[in-house]
Amino acid sequence: MQTLRILLAVLALVFLAAPMAAAPAPAGAMVDNLKTAYEGESNAHARYVAFAMQADREGYGEVASLFRAAARAEQIHAENHAAVLRRLGVVPVVRVEGPVVGTTRDNLIAAIEGETAERDRMYPEFITNARSAGDANAVRTLTWAWEAEKDHAFLCAMALMNLDQLKGSRAVEYYVCPGCGHTMTKEQLAACPTCRTRKEKAERIV
Repeated sequence: MQTLRILLAVLALVFLAAPMAAAPAPAGAMVDNLKTAYEGESNAHARYVAFAMQADREGYGEVASLFRAAARAEQIHAENHAAVLRRLGVVPVVRVEGPVVGTTRDNLIAAIEGETAERDRMYPEFITNARSAGDANAVRTLTWAWEAEKDHAFLCAMALMNLDQLKGSRAVEYYVCPGCGHTMTKEQLAACPTCRTRKEKAERIV
């Protein structure tokens, strides 16, 4: 029942309206948001690497591939956020915590919860703030990450729904845009719809 509720919530909210404009906000809040996003993406990268190893141990090769692709995407987000912070004269600092790893089913549920929180609350708020502060670079990096979190929430929900059938599966190909982290299956491979990077530049993750 919990799995069904999570899946229905994800599918119902895949396409969200763009964040609304807000009253002017201080640039300091935007910098704090970028720091939070940078730390969150850095920890998500470590968490997905650990989740992939657990999925391999349990014989969910296809899920392990998904987690590796998500890990690479989160790494790209962190690098993009860090670049904007440096442009603002801020040295990015991160504390990567040891990831909590459960079963692959538990890890997928945790991934969905984390991705939907970023997709529905954190990034829309941060983007609104960056727009109010008038920083195009911050708006861009936060929006690119936001779009990719939609991919991850959906792909993890599909994996959770089909988890029983994925037992014993082998690794599969995913493709990650090196510019923004947009994550695609082999069948979806095309020019990035978010940052327009050519499909030939997409990173192949197995």
